[in-house]
Amino acid sequence: MILPVSAGERAGTSPYVSITTDFGAAYTGICAGVVARIAPTARVQVLSDEVSKYAVVEGALLLEQALPHLPVGVHLAVVDPGVGTLRHPVAVRTGRGDFLVGPDNGLLVPAAEALGGVAEARILDNPGLRLPALSSTFHGRDLFAPAAAHLANGVPLGEFGPELRPSPLEIPEPVPGEGELSVAVLYPDDFGSLILGAFPRDLAAVFGPLEYGTALDVAGTRVRWAETFGDVAEGEPLLFADSSGRLALGVNLGSAAARFGLSAGRTVTLRHAG
Repeated sequence: MILPVSAGERAGTSPYVSITTDFGAAYTGICAGVVARIAPTARVQVLSDEVSKYAVVEGALLLEQALPHLPVGVHLAVVDPGVGTLRHPVAVRTGRGDFLVGPDNGLLVPAAEALGGVAEARILDNPGLRLPALSSTFHGRDLFAPAAAHLANGVPLGEFGPELRPSPLEIPEPVPGEGELSVAVLYPDDFGSLILGAFPRDLAAVFGPLEYGTALDVAGTRVRWAETFGDVAEGEPLLFADSSGRLALGVNLGSAAARFGLSAGRTVTLRHAG
């Protein structure tokens, strides 16, 4: 969902820059300071510095869910386990008019699609638009933050480097079977709910329309398909659609990650409860 663009955003009264990282507060604060020095009139907001370390999928899906609700602007995102390798640094212009800046490892593409699609993408290859000394391990400070700031200042995207097609985010597809659906665990959220790589439509394709309250078997545990946490007793598990629309396993006032012993990258199979 793309929210309407406000008159203030159209007028460009003050450039807006958001920052999302897995760095924690201190290193993210450094990046925010670099942006503020190069683009002193920009409004700089840290969307999150708490993405799980190296969790590209988690970061990508946070951006996909969050950025349509943020002002049109420049969105700096760094979850970059390949820092210092041959992966490209990129800036992407979206159909809505935002710029996304970060590593070309799939992190930016879901959000770009949510913002009207990729209109243009460039490799950050201009040494004049980065800090003078480029470290091999802190591209967030030395390369990405300066690029975001220069874009906020109005530097045309074409000045940053050659065009490329951004790398897509690789998410395992759900696997339907006879009376079962196998899905990947994408990541646990801050409440311990397990976000799954499937949507309610995938559930319906295997089981048909499910009424809320229907019981399913998940790893030997009876789990109810529910609309919200309060529809099951305290401490009881549920399968629900989270705020992004994806399926998720939760526990009312508890942690599904702890209850099921599952983490990102694992696979879980949903079956009708006997």
